[in-house]
Amino acid sequence: MDTLNSANTTVFTVVAALVVSGLILLALQMKKKSDRRWRRINLPPGPRGWPVVGNLFQFASSKKPFFEYVDELRAKYGPIFTLRMGTRTMIILSDASLVQEALIERGPIFASRPRENPTRAVFSCNKFTVNAAVYGPVWRSLRRNMVQNMLGPARLREFRAVRDSAMDRLVGRLRAEAEANGGSVGVLRNARFAAFCILLEMCFGLEMDEETVERTDEMMKKVLLTLDPRIDDYLPILSPFFSKQRRRALEVRKQQLDYIVPLIRRRKTAVETPGSDSTAMPFSYLDTLFDLKVDPASGRKTAVPTEAELVTLCSEFLNGGTDTTGTAIEWGVAQLIANPHVQSKLYEEIRSTVGGGVDGKRVDEKDVEKMPYLHAVVKELLRKHPPTYFSLTHAVTEPTKLAGYDIPTDANVEIYLPPISVDPNLWSDPEKFDPDRHTAAAGKEDADVTGVRGVKMIPFGAGRRICPGLAMATVHVHLMLARMVQEFEWRAYRPDSKIDFAAKSEFTVVMKNPLVALIMPRKA
Repeated sequence: MDTLNSANTTVFTVVAALVVSGLILLALQMKKKSDRRWRRINLPPGPRGWPVVGNLFQFASSKKPFFEYVDELRAKYGPIFTLRMGTRTMIILSDASLVQEALIERGPIFASRPRENPTRAVFSCNKFTVNAAVYGPVWRSLRRNMVQNMLGPARLREFRAVRDSAMDRLVGRLRAEAEANGGSVGVLRNARFAAFCILLEMCFGLEMDEETVERTDEMMKKVLLTLDPRIDDYLPILSPFFSKQRRRALEVRKQQLDYIVPLIRRRKTAVETPGSDSTAMPFSYLDTLFDLKVDPASGRKTAVPTEAELVTLCSEFLNGGTDTTGTAIEWGVAQLIANPHVQSKLYEEIRSTVGGGVDGKRVDEKDVEKMPYLHAVVKELLRKHPPTYFSLTHAVTEPTKLAGYDIPTDANVEIYLPPISVDPNLWSDPEKFDPDRHTAAAGKEDADVTGVRGVKMIPFGAGRRICPGLAMATVHVHLMLARMVQEFEWRAYRPDSKIDFAAKSEFTVVMKNPLVALIMPRKA
């Protein structure tokens, strides 16, 4: 959602173009039709908008990040309100009880997705992904395959060696970077690299050298940058002005296909001819997709995915867990530096369970299961720093009501996460980073991250469309944080300086000033 900010500097130009080109007359005609339509339904309250552009101009003129603009409106209109961003109607929810009703109690109704902008549809093969598919047979087929055949506990255990190898590479990179830079390291880029290493090998079942990992990551980042919203996504009438950007998107899609399809074919050959590729692993996510049969009720012409669809599904798998994991680690390390007593307590739990990093016994996943304080730290991290400000957009499968207001099928239902996880009605001293609130002694202070036992924090969404990679993501964050604390003591880059917790939205919510930390190898 906050990528709307990338359009701030162009909105004024767009409005001027509307005026100069004589579109005001058309705007007034469209407004009359729109007003007649919307008067027939009772939408949640919200600021009045301009003809055609809706609230886009007010947002742009505020010169604020989208989440700050939403915060201001929330203070005025309450926990449910409406924004009209061009042709899109957004209904913003920011209250735990409303989210509980929508996503948990009435989950099937709120389980769909809205229409996509044309650029995103190119990369998603017209919603042929787990996250983008509308609620129906395609979504059920894709999600069932991912969860049952790839992300179940037994299957995840098969990739334990991949995770151990990535953790060793992470520690080695941190040591080398610290030695070259007087002890300082960049946290986010190293955490992202480790997460991407894991996902790349899980996806394609092929061992990758560091150069290949980095080239593939650059390709994926190029795709994400291309998906940033443009003004014509909200005002399709302006699409003739963006032909150059559309051509660029098609070029990037071709580059993505040219890069990923050979990896897909290489894996297919390895599966069909065992032993032909010495780097091939026994199993991969891609293997589950080669013979995937999509529910015939979907009306698809082909039952199995095409090569272009395989590229899209692999890209979704890679992108879904890279930035979220890397971001979580960056915020986690920042909190450990700002709260040294938490870092000390966590290290003592690691030492008492497996020993310090110099003892030769590295933390593994079985050890992580025996570390309740580590789990409390990660849960508090996800409460204070959910990966995104907004969960993926929802849409209703049929017209319905919520809080007495109408929710039409073509509205974007946006779940604004931060107010929920810092709600003083749900949490005591919510601004404090306090892992102890999630321990057994905390009682009612603890929370279920899935929202099933009540919505208090939902960093992975909730209900039917909860992130299917939740279990995998938490394994990665727990293991990475444990290894990093076992091997190193983490300190502020400038002694006695305070960590700047200012945030900004990129692909996820990251630190506005990327975290650079000093690391000290642990001593016996």
